[in-house]
Amino acid sequence: MTNEWKEFPAYTGQPDYSATKKSDTHWMSRFTMKMILDTLGYHRVLMIIARGYLFHEPDGSLKAGDPYERIEYARNALCAWCSVPLIEKSDPQTNFGALADVFPELVDASGLGWMCRHVQNMVRFMDEHPELIARADLSRRDALRTGFQKAWRKKVRQLQVPIFAVNTEGHWTLRFDDLIAAALSEGPLRTEEYPLNDELVALIEEKKPQKMPSHMAQEVVRYYLANRQPDTPWVPLPVINFDAFFGSGTFSKKWLKPLGETIIERDATAYGLSRYCLRDDILYACTDVQQN
Repeated sequence: MTNEWKEFPAYTGQPDYSATKKSDTHWMSRFTMKMILDTLGYHRVLMIIARGYLFHEPDGSLKAGDPYERIEYARNALCAWCSVPLIEKSDPQTNFGALADVFPELVDASGLGWMCRHVQNMVRFMDEHPELIARADLSRRDALRTGFQKAWRKKVRQLQVPIFAVNTEGHWTLRFDDLIAAALSEGPLRTEEYPLNDELVALIEEKKPQKMPSHMAQEVVRYYLANRQPDTPWVPLPVINFDAFFGSGTFSKKWLKPLGETIIERDATAYGLSRYCLRDDILYACTDVQQN
C-alpha cells in the first residue's frame, strides 16, 4: 500500500490466476469479491492508474515534459481500463475499443476493458477450479457472470458525467475529470517502502490485538507515515483497499475495530473509506522514522 508503483502493475498487468487452497485469494489480484460486486474502492484504483500514465514511463522512471499536456492521454487510459463490450441495445459510450492500438494492455478491439476482462478470468478460474474457491466466493460466481457488466456499464456512464452537469445518475461520486485533476495534484506514484525501526516494530507488536497478523498492524502504521500531511493529523484510510491488499475481508471485519482501541483512532467508515490517526505513544515512537 505504501509503494504505489508496485500497486500500478496489479491494475494494468496480467494477474496470476492461481491458488493453492481455499483461503488463497491470489486469483482475485488486488480486489475482493465485495469490492467488485458492491463497486467500492475504485477511487484509489483509478487514481493509481491515472498517476501512472500521467507521470511514469513503463519502467517506472518519471516522464519528461509537462504532465498537463498528457491529460487527454491519461483520461483515455482510464476509459480504456473501464471499457465494456457492446451488446444488443447497449450504450456505445461505454465502449472504448477504438483505444486498443494506444492501450493494448488495457482494452482490446471489441471493447473488453481490463476490469471486465479480469472479472471474466476470475469466473473462468472459478469454473475450472471450484475445489480451490471458498464456498462464500463460489456462491457469488453467477452474480459475477451475469450481473457485473450491466452494473459496471452504468458506472462507466456516470464516470463520464461532465463536471457542471445539473443531473447525475445514482450516487456514484467518481468522475474521470475529477480523478485527473486530483492525480495532477498528487503527483507521481510513491516508490518508497517506509521501513519501521526495531523500537517501533516492538511497540506495534505489544499494542496490536492478540493474534492479529503483525504485517497488517505494521502496514497501517507505515501507510499513515507515508500519507500524513503537515496541516492535519488525519489520514484517509481506504479500508476496502486494505482488505484487497491483505487478500481477505478479515482486516475490516475482524481486526480494524480492536486496532482502533490500541494503535489508531479512527472515524466511522463510509463507502469503504474512513480517516485515522496514530495514538500518541505510537506517534512518538515514529519520530525517528519520520526524521530519517
